[in-house]
Amino acid sequence: MIGGKKIKKSHIDEQLLDDIFTLKEDWMSIKSIIERSVEPSERGIYELAVAEAKYFYLLREARQRKVSALR
Repeated sequence: MIGGKKIKKSHIDEQLLDDIFTLKEDWMSIKSIIERSVEPSERGIYELAVAEAKYFYLLREARQRKVSALR
């Protein structure tokens, strides 16, 4: 980076893992609500799909970066 502050790869990887764990909790929470609903709303189903897509996107990103929580 020219004239900017360098960000360490390890810091970015830690943030990625934090985001993955947070998104998984959000996704599971929304999924639990939808499963318990008698008639889930379209917005709830949409939010479930978005949360799931974000979670799996970050998992793919972590796999490409070879980041693991087991270190």
